[in-house]
Amino acid sequence: MPRIAPLSPPYEPGVGDALTAWMGGVDKEPLLLFRTLLRNEELASRMRVLGAGLLAHGKLPAADRELVVARVCARSACRYEWSVHAAIFGEAVGFTADLLAATVTAPPDDPRWSPRQAALLGAADELHRTAALSDPAWQALAAHFDEDQILEFLVLCGWYRTVAYLANGLRLESEPWSTPYPGT
Repeated sequence: MPRIAPLSPPYEPGVGDALTAWMGGVDKEPLLLFRTLLRNEELASRMRVLGAGLLAHGKLPAADRELVVARVCARSACRYEWSVHAAIFGEAVGFTADLLAATVTAPPDDPRWSPRQAALLGAADELHRTAALSDPAWQALAAHFDEDQILEFLVLCGWYRTVAYLANGLRLESEPWSTPYPGT
């Protein structure tokens, strides 16, 4: 059971509109995370701007973004958000079931990863462990990404770590349609 009960239908008009906006055209019941966040509408509205901007207006290609999201969620033990992103975006960006599982289990130097993917995964892992990037991790990113993309990468990692804190702290259960987390 989640620690804070999510809102349930029927939603008040403003809440219903906000949930529609949060879902961004995805044809699913509004996420537990969004329905819980909207208990505090002011906080939710501030958070939505950054989250939506990273998903819809980012400078990183969608496949790179989703690789980073999956890795940050996996390293943060956030099964909820990993499973949601795997279901909604995984296939859309060309990830196979094996590749999605590898975001949880495979190290950055695994032969499945291209040098570009390895740079993203290595930097995400290092940020998770140390909250910093070493010169080699920075240089690996810089070999594939410009400064705007690296800035976005850093914010993306921090944003999904925040989402992991929320989902894990709230003890959100998986959405019924989400992709099962590897090993469960």
